[in-house]
Amino acid sequence: MAERNDRHTPGEGAVRENKVSKDRNRIRTPSAPTGDALSESALVALVTARDAAKARTAAAKLAKVGTVEPLPLDVADANSIKDAVAEVASRYVRLDVLINNAGINYDTWETVENADINGTVMETIATNLLGPWRLCQAFLPLLRKSQAGRIVNVSSESGSLAEMGAGPPAYQVTKAALNALTRTLAGELRGEHILVNAVCPGWVATDMGGSGAPRSVSEGAAGIVWAATLPDDGPTGGFFRDGKPLPW
Repeated sequence: MAERNDRHTPGEGAVRENKVSKDRNRIRTPSAPTGDALSESALVALVTARDAAKARTAAAKLAKVGTVEPLPLDVADANSIKDAVAEVASRYVRLDVLINNAGINYDTWETVENADINGTVMETIATNLLGPWRLCQAFLPLLRKSQAGRIVNVSSESGSLAEMGAGPPAYQVTKAALNALTRTLAGELRGEHILVNAVCPGWVATDMGGSGAPRSVSEGAAGIVWAATLPDDGPTGGFFRDGKPLPW
């Protein structure tokens, strides 16, 4: 979330008791499930999608719970990230929360032995690891202007080394790497008013999770919102589900 360059004053009810929620705007990278809950505690939420029309549609659907603006963004495209950052910087003076929620899982039936390194594996790395990494790099200047910056990397228990076994190799490896990125960045930013955490939403009934998933969108989003609205003395460099630590 970010504060507008026009410094407009939020209307009554826009300011929340939680310091982390005051006058705040959040940017989240694709997909829409978390948007509802975040918009309720935000001055402005930016919702992204690779397709500008889809971003506008998602923003319109969420408008009933707060101010939501669309932002075209492809996390696997460095130029798209550059354009998105320039757009945000032109409209806002700071960014309070960055949620890296984009992810793909295309290698469900692959193994380490037969994985398509130059295809599926590289595409998964670009989206699940390098995308969040580039976004963290690009948005840190705006996050540093916040007095309570938050970065939430949406991960998966599939990336937990303690729980890992056979499974989609590119997905598991990139989520483990995302967890490592979370831990490393959190260590670098200690003392800078920016908390960085990884969150596993569980198996959620989204487009990727499928209709048979046991968790609703609201259940999956709750843990992400928790990490996005942590108080200043909250944890950093952790891996959580439903606000509880998961093993690395």
